[in-house]
Amino acid sequence: MKGFFLIGMIIVSKHNPTVKELASLKEKKGRRLSGTYLVEGEKMVRECAASGQQIKRVIVREDYAGEGYPYETVTLGCDAFAAVCDVKTPQSVAAEVALPRVPIVPAKEPCILLDGVSDPSNVGAVIRTAVAAGYRSLYCIDCADPYSPKSVRSSMSGIFFARIMQGSREEVLRALGDLPVIAADMNGENVFSFSPPERFALAIGNEGNGLSAAVRDCAAYTVRIPMGEHTESLNAAVSAGILMYFLKNKSV
Repeated sequence: MKGFFLIGMIIVSKHNPTVKELASLKEKKGRRLSGTYLVEGEKMVRECAASGQQIKRVIVREDYAGEGYPYETVTLGCDAFAAVCDVKTPQSVAAEVALPRVPIVPAKEPCILLDGVSDPSNVGAVIRTAVAAGYRSLYCIDCADPYSPKSVRSSMSGIFFARIMQGSREEVLRALGDLPVIAADMNGENVFSFSPPERFALAIGNEGNGLSAAVRDCAAYTVRIPMGEHTESLNAAVSAGILMYFLKNKSV
């Protein structure tokens, strides 16, 4: 992609309409209105472009000297660029990317159901691990926005390769149909002695309150990760990762 990058007019004011528009992508309302989200950093932008995502424009800081891309490019002064980015010490390139329009459809393979996971870093980490473990379909019910800056960063490019379906409990559970739901819960059976079905939806609940009653009631199985007496619980993303790998390998 070398040779496509040109520095045009440099926008220096944080109050410029373009800067304000890009900065609004840090909020869910701004993303919803524009239909786009922000990807920050050289590695993430490079992998976003390579994955075939629909990039609307690339945003670079005035001192950027990296790889060029065949997209509309907006060049910002240091203060304006910092106002656009979510991280305190941003790298010098970002991209505005179209939000995928993903209908809620039944999963044909093992999938992940996130039920009320509220920490965007956990949502992103689960997406990252799911893609690594071979789960490409994720259903999100009342979760932190997967396309928030924190979630996108935590996904470490997994967001570009996952099919993320967001909807109400009714919509998601209807789509899952008769697919067996495996609920992660402290009162379940030891997952390491559990034999999962070939196809399933692994349900991970809210960090503090666990799974909703609706999801828990429809679960065909309930499993837990055994822990030492001095450990009350594991981080939601860590628990999800352990369960994902074990269940996927055991069901093969």
